[in-house]
Order: sequence, then C-alpha cells, then structure tokens
Amino acid sequence: MRISTPHRTVLTAAAVLLAVPGTAAAASADGRHRADALLPVAALAADRLATADLVAAAKWGTDSPIDDPAREQQVLDTVAAQAQQIGADPDEMRRVFRDQIEANKLVQRALFAEWTAHPDRAPTTKPDLSVVRATINRINTDLVRSLADTTPERVSPSCGPELLVAAVEVHHEKHQDLLHTTALARSLAHICRD
Repeated sequence: MRISTPHRTVLTAAAVLLAVPGTAAAASADGRHRADALLPVAALAADRLATADLVAAAKWGTDSPIDDPAREQQVLDTVAAQAQQIGADPDEMRRVFRDQIEANKLVQRALFAEWTAHPDRAPTTKPDLSVVRATINRINTDLVRSLADTTPERVSPSCGPELLVAAVEVHHEKHQDLLHTTALARSLAHICRD
C-alpha cells in the first residue's frame, strides 16, 4: 500500500518523536503528561477505526458499498446535533467526523484490496452491521463529548505536538499496524484548530 505524503510526514514525525529520549514522556510542571488531555480523543478515534475491520467484514462479498453517502450524512447530522446540544461547534464536528469517516473507509478499502488479492485472508463470517453501527454510534457520542471537553487544548499552539504524542501513545497501547496507524493519522487531521 502506498502512503500519501501527509501521512508519511506524520509517521516520520512519530518515528522521530519516539527516537528522542524523554519526548513522549514530556511532562508539565505538575508532573502530568501534556498529551494526557488529548489522549482520550486519540484513543476514541482509534477505537472507531477498529470498527472498520468489522464493517469491511460485514460488507465483504455483498452489494453494500464502502462509500455510503446516506449513512455518512446521517452520522454527520447526528454529531452536529449532539455538538449543538452541548454548546460545541456543529461545523467543527462535521469536519472532524468527515475525517473519521474517510479514515474508516481507508481501512475498508485496504482490507478489500488485501482480501481480493489473497482470498484465503478474507473473513469467513459476517458481523451484524447494525450491531457494529451501534458501537460506532456510541463511540461517536463519546468522541463528540471528548472533543468538546478538550477545546482549550485543541486551540492551543501546542496542540499538534501534544496530539502527536497522544497518537503515539495510542499506537503503542493498541499495537496498531501500519494501515491503522496511517488511518489514525488521517482521522486526526482536523482535531487541532488552525
């Protein structure tokens, strides 16, 4: 799989970050990790990405396309409404969740390509897509809340490096492969406000 330049840059930055002693454990004056506030955001994005494997397995060998504009619009409308209910910016949530959706589809497309090239690796059982979507909806709700709760950190000039540290920690905790690491980078594209 070819990795685009922005994703290569994120992965290279993560590799450099890991190579610099003490960087991932950079702490503030009170001893807490600076990236701690953004860790739940990165972890929820990774949890949402983990559902891509199940969605792909549910759709594999069926007429269900990877791109599902009606479902995508439903997700975007729901998170925008949830954001509005808690006083967060609905348009910002739409941007962030568009990234979540695109990252999820990146994983699905890669899995479809792998299963097409290697049918022996294709799933032999199909998860119930409605059950998987219920999980996605729960994660979406938690992610909307986490994004709203971390607005001060996400508008900070240090958001980018702190989000990168959080993403690296999530990568290590969840033992992500290159595909899911690349997709995680894609899913976090609009977490920090410019």
